Amino acid sequence: MASKKGNTQKSKIDLYVINKVKEMRIAVNLSQANLAYELGVGAGFIGKVKSMAYSTHYNLKILNNIAKILECCPQDFFPKQPL
Repeated sequence: MASKKGNTQKSKIDLYVINKVKEMRIAVNLSQANLAYELGVGAGFIGKVKSMAYSTHYNLKILNNIAKILECCPQDFFPKQPL
């Protein structure tokens, strides 16, 4: 979970996972702030993950915890085929 600021690029898989988490979070009416609270991370963490200005990303531990919160499987955040 690096949080360096700068001109960073997120990979296709990072963007896919970010969008899938957002889609599933919105489907259950959970705000970014509430998700961060449930995860025990800072309020700005989710925003940094989504921002292209930061290298912050979801790791497997965080994705597993998000799956617990959203009551789904961690694999639900990943595409069926490699990107």
